[in-house]
Amino acid sequence: MDGFVRLVTGVLTAAGVPEDAIHAKRRVELPGWFRAEKSWDLVVVLDGCLVAAIEFKSQVGPSFGNNYNNRTEEALGNATDLWASFREGAFAPSARPWLGFLMLLEDAPGSGRAVAPSEPHFPVFEEFRGASYARRYEILLTKLLRDRLYDGASLILSPERAGRVGEYTEPSTELTFAAMCESLVGRAIAAVSRRR
Repeated sequence: MDGFVRLVTGVLTAAGVPEDAIHAKRRVELPGWFRAEKSWDLVVVLDGCLVAAIEFKSQVGPSFGNNYNNRTEEALGNATDLWASFREGAFAPSARPWLGFLMLLEDAPGSGRAVAPSEPHFPVFEEFRGASYARRYEILLTKLLRDRLYDGASLILSPERAGRVGEYTEPSTELTFAAMCESLVGRAIAAVSRRR
Protein backbone atom coordinates (compact mmCIF):
# COMPACT_ATOMS: atom_id res chain seq x y z
CA MET A 1 0.00 0.00 0.00
CA ASP A 2 3.08 2.25 -0.02
CA GLY A 3 2.16 3.48 -3.50
CA PHE A 4 -1.15 4.83 -2.21
CA VAL A 5 0.62 6.51 0.71
CA ARG A 6 2.99 8.22 -1.75
CA LEU A 7 0.10 9.21 -4.01
CA VAL A 8 -1.89 10.78 -1.16
CA THR A 9 1.26 12.50 0.11
CA GLY A 10 1.65 14.05 -3.34
CA VAL A 11 -1.99 15.19 -3.32
CA LEU A 12 -1.46 16.83 0.08
CA THR A 13 1.76 18.61 -0.87
CA ALA A 14 0.10 19.87 -4.08
CA ALA A 15 -2.62 21.33 -1.83
CA GLY A 16 0.04 23.27 0.06
CA VAL A 17 0.66 21.00 3.05
CA PRO A 18 4.36 21.15 3.98
CA GLU A 19 6.15 17.80 3.63
CA ASP A 20 7.30 17.89 7.25
CA ALA A 21 3.65 17.92 8.37
CA ILE A 22 2.95 14.60 6.61
CA HIS A 23 3.99 11.44 8.45
CA ALA A 24 4.08 7.86 7.17
CA LYS A 25 5.91 4.86 8.64
CA ARG A 26 7.40 6.97 11.45
CA ARG A 27 5.76 9.32 13.93
CA VAL A 28 2.29 8.00 13.05
CA GLU A 29 1.10 7.15 16.57
CA LEU A 30 -1.92 9.00 17.92
CA PRO A 31 -3.29 8.69 21.45
CA GLY A 32 -6.28 6.43 21.91
CA TRP A 33 -9.03 6.47 24.49
CA PHE A 34 -9.45 2.72 24.80
CA ARG A 35 -5.72 2.02 24.28
CA ALA A 36 -2.57 4.05 24.79
CA GLU A 37 -1.94 4.75 21.11
CA LYS A 38 -2.73 3.65 17.58
CA SER A 39 -0.33 3.70 14.63
CA TRP A 40 -2.04 5.10 11.54
CA ASP A 41 -0.72 4.68 8.00
CA LEU A 42 -0.61 8.41 7.29
CA VAL A 43 -0.97 11.31 9.72
CA VAL A 44 -0.98 15.05 9.02
CA VAL A 45 -0.03 17.31 11.92
CA LEU A 46 0.29 20.99 11.06
CA ASP A 47 1.41 23.55 13.65
CA GLY A 48 0.61 21.16 16.49
CA CYS A 49 -2.89 20.39 15.21
CA LEU A 50 -4.09 17.04 13.90
CA VAL A 51 -5.43 17.65 10.40
CA ALA A 52 -5.92 14.09 9.11
CA ALA A 53 -5.38 10.39 9.79
CA ILE A 54 -5.76 7.71 7.13
CA GLU A 55 -5.73 3.91 7.06
CA PHE A 56 -4.77 2.02 3.88
CA LYS A 57 -5.85 -1.63 3.87
CA SER A 58 -5.79 -4.44 1.35
CA GLN A 59 -7.20 -7.93 1.19
CA VAL A 60 -6.52 -10.86 -1.09
CA GLY A 61 -8.11 -14.31 -1.11
CA PRO A 62 -8.80 -16.98 -0.53
CA SER A 63 -10.06 -16.31 3.03
CA PHE A 64 -12.33 -13.34 2.34
CA GLY A 65 -14.80 -14.12 5.15
CA ASN A 66 -12.51 -13.98 8.18
CA ASN A 67 -10.54 -11.06 6.81
CA TYR A 68 -13.69 -9.08 6.01
CA ASN A 69 -14.88 -9.44 9.60
CA ASN A 70 -11.46 -8.41 10.94
CA ARG A 71 -11.29 -5.35 8.66
CA THR A 72 -14.82 -4.35 9.67
CA GLU A 73 -13.98 -4.53 13.36
CA GLU A 74 -10.73 -2.63 12.81
CA ALA A 75 -12.43 0.17 10.89
CA LEU A 76 -15.15 0.58 13.51
CA GLY A 77 -12.76 0.30 16.45
CA ASN A 78 -10.19 2.73 15.07
CA ALA A 79 -12.79 5.39 14.36
CA THR A 80 -14.53 4.94 17.71
CA ASP A 81 -11.21 5.20 19.53
CA LEU A 82 -10.08 8.29 17.62
CA TRP A 83 -13.36 10.16 18.10
CA ALA A 84 -13.39 9.37 21.82
CA SER A 85 -9.83 10.71 22.07
CA PHE A 86 -10.86 13.84 20.18
CA ARG A 87 -13.88 14.32 22.46
CA GLU A 88 -11.62 14.05 25.51
CA GLY A 89 -9.21 16.70 24.18
CA ALA A 90 -6.29 14.45 23.19
CA PHE A 91 -5.57 16.52 20.07
CA ALA A 92 -6.27 19.99 21.51
CA PRO A 93 -6.19 22.62 20.10
CA SER A 94 -7.07 20.75 16.89
CA ALA A 95 -10.34 21.32 15.09
CA ARG A 96 -12.17 18.12 14.15
CA PRO A 97 -9.63 16.09 12.13
CA TRP A 98 -10.35 14.43 8.80
CA LEU A 99 -10.46 10.64 9.00
CA GLY A 100 -10.02 8.42 5.93
CA PHE A 101 -10.06 4.74 4.98
CA LEU A 102 -8.92 3.18 1.70
CA MET A 103 -9.66 -0.48 0.93
CA LEU A 104 -8.00 -2.31 -1.95
CA LEU A 105 -9.74 -5.65 -2.48
CA GLU A 106 -8.68 -8.45 -4.81
CA ASP A 107 -11.19 -8.74 -7.64
CA ALA A 108 -11.54 -12.51 -7.62
CA PRO A 109 -14.29 -15.13 -7.76
CA GLY A 110 -14.22 -15.41 -3.96
CA SER A 111 -14.73 -11.69 -3.39
CA GLY A 112 -17.46 -11.38 -6.03
CA ARG A 113 -19.53 -14.45 -5.19
CA ALA A 114 -22.76 -14.05 -3.21
CA VAL A 115 -22.43 -15.07 0.43
CA ALA A 116 -25.32 -16.52 2.41
CA PRO A 117 -25.63 -14.87 5.83
CA SER A 118 -25.85 -16.92 9.01
CA GLU A 119 -29.12 -16.18 10.82
CA PRO A 120 -29.61 -18.65 13.69
CA HIS A 121 -31.71 -16.28 15.83
CA PHE A 122 -32.57 -13.05 14.00
CA PRO A 123 -32.60 -11.96 10.37
CA VAL A 124 -29.77 -9.85 8.98
CA PHE A 125 -30.53 -6.48 7.41
CA GLU A 126 -31.88 -6.88 3.89
CA GLU A 127 -28.91 -5.22 2.14
CA PHE A 128 -26.66 -8.09 3.26
CA ARG A 129 -28.81 -10.83 1.68
CA GLY A 130 -26.92 -12.34 -1.23
CA ALA A 131 -24.19 -9.71 -0.99
CA SER A 132 -20.67 -10.71 -2.01
CA TYR A 133 -17.70 -9.66 0.11
CA ALA A 134 -17.03 -6.87 -2.39
CA ARG A 135 -20.60 -5.65 -1.91
CA ARG A 136 -20.28 -6.02 1.87
CA TYR A 137 -17.22 -3.74 1.79
CA GLU A 138 -19.19 -1.24 -0.25
CA ILE A 139 -22.01 -1.34 2.31
CA LEU A 140 -19.54 -1.01 5.19
CA LEU A 141 -17.68 1.98 3.78
CA THR A 142 -20.87 3.74 2.71
CA LYS A 143 -22.32 3.36 6.20
CA LEU A 144 -19.07 4.54 7.80
CA LEU A 145 -19.25 7.71 5.69
CA ARG A 146 -22.93 8.35 6.19
CA ASP A 147 -22.65 7.80 9.95
CA ARG A 148 -19.76 10.29 9.93
CA LEU A 149 -17.29 7.85 11.44
CA TYR A 150 -15.03 8.61 8.46
CA ASP A 151 -14.87 11.72 6.30
CA GLY A 152 -13.56 9.97 3.21
CA ALA A 153 -13.42 6.37 2.06
CA SER A 154 -12.40 4.56 -1.08
CA LEU A 155 -13.08 1.02 -2.32
CA ILE A 156 -10.90 -0.21 -5.18
CA LEU A 157 -11.16 -3.69 -6.73
CA SER A 158 -8.22 -5.04 -8.67
CA PRO A 159 -7.39 -8.52 -10.04
CA GLU A 160 -4.21 -10.13 -8.74
CA ARG A 161 -2.22 -10.15 -11.98
CA ALA A 162 -3.80 -7.31 -13.95
CA GLY A 163 -3.72 -5.04 -10.90
CA ARG A 164 0.04 -4.87 -11.23
CA VAL A 165 -0.38 -3.01 -14.52
CA GLY A 166 -3.06 -0.67 -13.21
CA GLU A 167 -6.31 -2.51 -13.92
CA TYR A 168 -8.97 -1.70 -11.35
CA THR A 169 -12.64 -0.87 -10.85
CA GLU A 170 -14.46 1.33 -8.37
CA PRO A 171 -17.94 -0.09 -7.69
CA SER A 172 -19.40 3.05 -6.11
CA THR A 173 -19.21 6.69 -7.19
CA GLU A 174 -19.45 7.65 -3.53
CA LEU A 175 -16.35 5.59 -2.73
CA THR A 176 -13.94 6.57 -5.49
CA PHE A 177 -10.34 7.47 -4.79
CA ALA A 178 -10.95 10.86 -6.42
CA ALA A 179 -13.92 11.60 -4.15
CA MET A 180 -11.90 10.66 -1.07
CA CYS A 181 -8.98 12.87 -2.15
CA GLU A 182 -11.30 15.77 -2.99
CA SER A 183 -12.66 15.72 0.55
CA LEU A 184 -9.16 15.45 2.01
CA VAL A 185 -7.83 18.29 -0.14
CA GLY A 186 -10.68 20.54 1.02
CA ARG A 187 -9.70 19.94 4.63
CA ALA A 188 -6.00 20.35 3.88
CA ILE A 189 -6.51 23.67 2.09
CA ALA A 190 -8.60 24.95 5.00
CA ALA A 191 -5.88 23.94 7.48
CA VAL A 192 -3.12 25.58 5.42
CA SER A 193 -5.13 28.78 4.96
CA ARG A 194 -5.57 29.12 8.74
CA ARG A 195 -1.80 29.49 9.10
CA ARG A 196 -1.65 32.62 6.97
